[in-house]
Parts: sequence; C-alpha cells; structure tokens
Amino acid sequence: MTAANPAPVRIVSFGYGHGDAPAAHLTLDLRHHFRDPHVRPEMRELTAVHRKVRRAVLGTPGVKALLTAAVRMVQAYDAGPSAQGTVVAVGCVGGRHRSAVAADALARRLRRRGHRVIVEHRDLHRPVIIR
Repeated sequence: MTAANPAPVRIVSFGYGHGDAPAAHLTLDLRHHFRDPHVRPEMRELTAVHRKVRRAVLGTPGVKALLTAAVRMVQAYDAGPSAQGTVVAVGCVGGRHRSAVAADALARRLRRRGHRVIVEHRDLHRPVIIR
C-alpha cells in the first residue's frame, strides 16, 4: 500500500466469451499472445485452482514479464493523487485458465510490495466455452 493511495487494488479476472470486459484502469488481454491450456484436452475442464494449469500459464514465455510490467503500471496509477484505488481487468476467452492464474499471480506480487488487493474471478465458475 502506498502512502499516496491507501485504497485497495481490485483485480478482476474474466472471460471475453462470457461478456464484456469490466470497467478498469488497466486491462490485460491474454487471448492472442499467450497459449491457452484449454487446447490441451487433459486441462480443458480444469481451472486456475489446479496446479497443472498454474504451471502451464506461468511457464508460458512472456507471462512473467507482463506481470512485472503490470505491477509497475499499478504502482504508477497509485502514485497519482486519486485515493479511489486502481482496477485491473485480466481477460482470456473463458476466464477459467490464463486470466485467473495471471490475476492471482499479479495479486501476490502486489501484496509483496505492500498493496492491499481484492481479487474477483468473475467467470471461473462458468462452463467451458467450446471452440
């Protein structure tokens, strides 16, 4: 938590296939640049709560660098004069794999830096989107 902005950071994971992106200061769209565990049949029905999915997402080249950049962006927003907090939306197609794992990982990184963080997984409970 920064002295300039004591309000919590709110992180919302979601699936574009289940509706529009939530309103946010920063939106991370993981659909096109990062491989989807959904394409592997053994992971399709799993979610971000499963270790196998977390490893697959966090092991994808570029994901950790994106999370590092997102932490810096949240810190930049929080350095501003507004005390309203920062909202980060993290989206993928279904909201069950990439977005939820990335949202949780971002929350961990921000908490280690002293931020209060609220995480909401909007679509984690929704059915798998068949593509």
